Amino acid sequence: MGRPMAGHLVSAGHEVVVWNRTPGKAEGLGASVAQSLGDLASRCDTVMLCVNRTEDVRECLAGLVSEAKPGLLFVDHSTIEPTAACDIEAELSTNGFGFVDAPITGGSAGAQNGKLTIFMGGKQELVDRAKPIVAAYAKRAERVGGPGQGQMMKMANQIAVAGALVGLCECLSFAKKARLDPNQARDLIGGGAAGSWAFENYGPKILQQDWTPGFSVKNQRKDFGYCKDAAGAVNAAIPATELVDGLLAALEREGHGEWATAALYEVLLEMSPR
Repeated sequence: MGRPMAGHLVSAGHEVVVWNRTPGKAEGLGASVAQSLGDLASRCDTVMLCVNRTEDVRECLAGLVSEAKPGLLFVDHSTIEPTAACDIEAELSTNGFGFVDAPITGGSAGAQNGKLTIFMGGKQELVDRAKPIVAAYAKRAERVGGPGQGQMMKMANQIAVAGALVGLCECLSFAKKARLDPNQARDLIGGGAAGSWAFENYGPKILQQDWTPGFSVKNQRKDFGYCKDAAGAVNAAIPATELVDGLLAALEREGHGEWATAALYEVLLEMSPR
């Protein structure tokens, strides 16, 4: 996700410095490659992060703040725990830095095409400062509330993703077992009231049994774990999300954590009615 986003920043005319934990991934963008996180922070006024887990964000920030300029703004596009986003914002604010939690949705295609949707949580003045920059790779970027609320909106997004994913996979696995043409089923049903982003983007992967991510089972389950914690904190019931998490766990147990989440279709094909 981070590489095409950085590429859009370069194309938009920004002076871009990049760093990646896998050095080779930071090359060939037309951007300056930092030698370390501290080197990157010392050369930038705004730093975007796009990593995996809460722990990864904290690890990166530890390397960044040691050399960061006063007033530097951190914009975190990772999906992390909402409570952690609040804690990080408070810690950075105390030390004179800005922080906006800005998780993204739209998948790898959205990153490639510069059409991501960004949920932004933080102080209004900091969101306003970040918006013109993230516009390089966003079709829509909006403030959804104060610190941590960007992550809460991403939790709501992932809850919706769970329902759409299981609906698609259940539909096409039923169609196959009913000896319907799965391609025709996807075209006809996806064009009607049951249509969704999942039908449009994951449908072809299912029909081709292409389980290359995309978004992996492992990462989706990581997000669902955060969703369940957030739901508990606000006393919200998310039974469909818990169901899908359990079904994806079967893939992970079989060693398929790096497969695309659309591989849930395989699990449903193997299941029988209770």
